[in-house]
Amino acid sequence: MSVLLTLLMVVQVLSALAMVGLVLMQHGKGADAGAAFGGGASASLFGASGGANFLSRSTAVLATVFLASTLALAFMGYQRPQASGSGSVLESLPVVPPMPAAEPAASGAAGVAPAQPPAGSAAQIPGQ
Repeated sequence: MSVLLTLLMVVQVLSALAMVGLVLMQHGKGADAGAAFGGGASASLFGASGGANFLSRSTAVLATVFLASTLALAFMGYQRPQASGSGSVLESLPVVPPMPAAEPAASGAAGVAPAQPPAGSAAQIPGQ
């Protein structure tokens, strides 16, 4: 199962990189429209090749491969492990109940005075 996951990840990364390269090599539709209006090459806008040349078809194939590998990885990642020992580390931790909140001590409650340092001790304000 690990080999299949690794293979799918390699296919996904390679298809993504190739798709990015193919998209960057193509020129946009705006370049054709600008040349058609300014350069008198109206045949280039709706030429015989149209939008189905080699680069755009290759990009569509790579996008399909990328989508299929992404869906396969998502499906395999969603599956729960069958063996109890191969589960997540967090699933094997014991459940610990939360600690009760400490009650704040009320100053002067029940006749207890707050602690103060003795006079003449080393507890001085800095800078004096």
